[in-house]
Amino acid sequence: MLNIWGVLSLLGSMAVMAPTGVAIALWLAAGKCWRLALNWCLLFGGGMAVVVLTKVAFIGWGIGVSSVELAGFSGHAMRAAAIFPVAFFVLLKNAGPRARVAGVAAGVVLAVLIAIARVVVHAHSVSEVVTGCLLGLAVAFAFIWHARAVREVVVSRVLIALSLCGLLFTPTVEPVPTEQWMQQLALYLSGHERPFQRGDWKVTQRPPSFR
Repeated sequence: MLNIWGVLSLLGSMAVMAPTGVAIALWLAAGKCWRLALNWCLLFGGGMAVVVLTKVAFIGWGIGVSSVELAGFSGHAMRAAAIFPVAFFVLLKNAGPRARVAGVAAGVVLAVLIAIARVVVHAHSVSEVVTGCLLGLAVAFAFIWHARAVREVVVSRVLIALSLCGLLFTPTVEPVPTEQWMQQLALYLSGHERPFQRGDWKVTQRPPSFR
């Protein structure tokens, strides 16, 4: 039986979302929307930077919120929430306001499902996917707010077709070891010998015993 939650979780992976994010920038650049392409790169890059900072802060120094099990924003949720609404918006930019709204709404729903999948597969806590999803939606709607004034975005159908064909092969690509990279960065910056883990919260919060 097909594990739909596993498939949804895979959609938010770096191997799938990174090429999709690049594809959006290429669609905009090919349509000579240079400023929009730059805005997208800056906004998405900024969102990814926030995710990395929260994760490195936890891995290196244990900075997080133990009461809600927040050990860093979910990258899967952030990427999905940032990319899917924007991708549908760009593709439907010239199709009329109703089509654009419907496309953005579909992107938001898909992103939320991916966020839920990360909880179902026990990859993140609820707080981590909620914060990641909200960050991604902030990125998406900030871009859409800037893009609303652009009357027409010419997107090459050939480029879209090539992008979609390329994305079909991304699930077969080896997973990008982003977690390993962040762990190495966190340990280098903090000078600690081992990464901080969720179990360490319980140790540090354990009440003292009097004997």
